[in-house]
Amino acid sequence: MPVIAIVAVAIDFMVGEPRRYHPLVGFGWLADKFETKFNPNNSQNKTSQRFIGTLVLVLLLSPFIWLAYWVCNISFANGTISIITNALLLYFAIGHKSLHEHARAVSQALANNDVTQAKLAASYMVSRDSSAIEPIPTTVESVLENGNDGAFGALFWFFIAGGTGALLFRLANTMDAMWGYKTPRFFYFGWAAARFDDALNYIPARLTALTYALLGHTKLALTCWQTQAPTWDSPNAGPVMSAGAGALNVRLGGAARYFGEWHERPILGAGEPPVLADIERALKLVRHGVYVWLALFLMIKVMQHYA
Repeated sequence: MPVIAIVAVAIDFMVGEPRRYHPLVGFGWLADKFETKFNPNNSQNKTSQRFIGTLVLVLLLSPFIWLAYWVCNISFANGTISIITNALLLYFAIGHKSLHEHARAVSQALANNDVTQAKLAASYMVSRDSSAIEPIPTTVESVLENGNDGAFGALFWFFIAGGTGALLFRLANTMDAMWGYKTPRFFYFGWAAARFDDALNYIPARLTALTYALLGHTKLALTCWQTQAPTWDSPNAGPVMSAGAGALNVRLGGAARYFGEWHERPILGAGEPPVLADIERALKLVRHGVYVWLALFLMIKVMQHYA
């Protein structure tokens, strides 16, 4: 399994996400159809919306997870199909290279003095109003948070449950990204998707925060994690982003505009606001963390083999 993980990460970094016919795009289309069908104009009361949202979440996830579990554990052809399936599922679940591509699109636009394009590129990474985005801090925040969502979380669940675990994490994360908003439309209907993603992310997020701390300004990162994470709305993004900001010794957070409304967010990290070079530093933090996780996974399996 460690070798499969290394191969899947290598494929992702060489090839990137599929440009056409990405399975997650198809899943997102299906989820959108289900939501339109079962959440019409928020007509149900809050209890009904929560129940229906939970039921729809189960209906969407179950067939894909059971199919993945069956194929991942099939013994046909000396397990070759199982090996290939596990590798492909992890490859589809991680977004390591795409994170680099999106962040570097912002860096390139800023290097060309094209602030408008930089704001547009940054808006592809977050759910904020593009006209009010500050490209550099927004991109650094997104790299740190999506390092967990797009890499470490999928790797953690792959280590626990193989390709099936990686797929479950990525699909749940996709559902949260689509439905996990505190808007009238999704406040109750998306409740189950948001809580399920929180549960799956609880341990990976804290391991990600610890990884950031160990690879950066460790003492500062741990202090920021302890003191600032509880002030953040998200129970998982708080540790990840506060530790990441501390590890880079930059200041993040503050005012941001979502769906036309300004929100004053707590300050994370320390020091000065990030500069252009900090985007690449944040990517390096994620990239080196992935290497560390893969090496540790391999070492653990080798030790288990010879124990």
